[in-house]
Amino acid sequence: MEKRYSENTLTAYSKDLQQFSLFLLKQFDFTFKDAKHLHVRSFMVELMNDKISNRSVCRKLSALKSLYKFLIKKGEVEFSPLANIQLPKIQKKLPSFIKEKEILELNDRGIYSEDFFGLRDYVLVRLFYQTGMRLSELTGLKDVDVSNDVIKVIGKRNKERMIPISSNLSTILKDYKDLKNKQFPNSSITFIVSDKGDKVYEKFVYRKVNYYIGKVSSLEKKSPHVLRHTFATHMLNNGADLNAIKEILGHENLSATQVYTHNSFEKLKNIHQQAHPRG
Repeated sequence: MEKRYSENTLTAYSKDLQQFSLFLLKQFDFTFKDAKHLHVRSFMVELMNDKISNRSVCRKLSALKSLYKFLIKKGEVEFSPLANIQLPKIQKKLPSFIKEKEILELNDRGIYSEDFFGLRDYVLVRLFYQTGMRLSELTGLKDVDVSNDVIKVIGKRNKERMIPISSNLSTILKDYKDLKNKQFPNSSITFIVSDKGDKVYEKFVYRKVNYYIGKVSSLEKKSPHVLRHTFATHMLNNGADLNAIKEILGHENLSATQVYTHNSFEKLKNIHQQAHPRG
């Protein structure tokens, strides 16, 4: 809470600590305070035997490092058993994104039903692609967060940021809001609503996005995060400044945004291979 981590991060770290605690009790019959380097190594081996990805193993070890740093500060333990632990290497993957031609199809109102719920689905897909917001940020949107030229979102660590929107999107959002308030008069707080007029939950939005991306793209991953990647990649490909993309996405460090330059470089390579006589 002091570091203002998101609810999802707190839940994940809690599960990681509980998993290590149960491992120690089951395998060695003692608690955190008695753990040594060897026990952490044994925990890592068990995770890898269970086919847990290197990325997830690193996150679990990060949670444990924070725990022991806290315990040392409190005087509960003298040293951290993770002091000399080497983290497994994480293979960097290029973010998946949708082609611009496919995005034109996804933004076509014709693939959505003509009723309110079709407009609702159209709006949530457009919001992801035209703002780059996260899934949790969209489900947390309120009517008051959406104005004529900007959307206010609460991102990671409960940090507030403002995302500019086009006049075209602003008009679509206004039409949606007016229709929503007629369809569900008591839903003026939550911006995106479920089929019953309640606040949407993340799995509901994920299923909707997955369904519509599947209509236009053969990508294996069809999540809201793919639309976030697509937003950043298309912005960069069309000349946007990397720092501006960083601010819109709400990244803490520029290194997190720089991953999208790899997609742009791959595009340049393909153009070079197609256009160069000896490509």
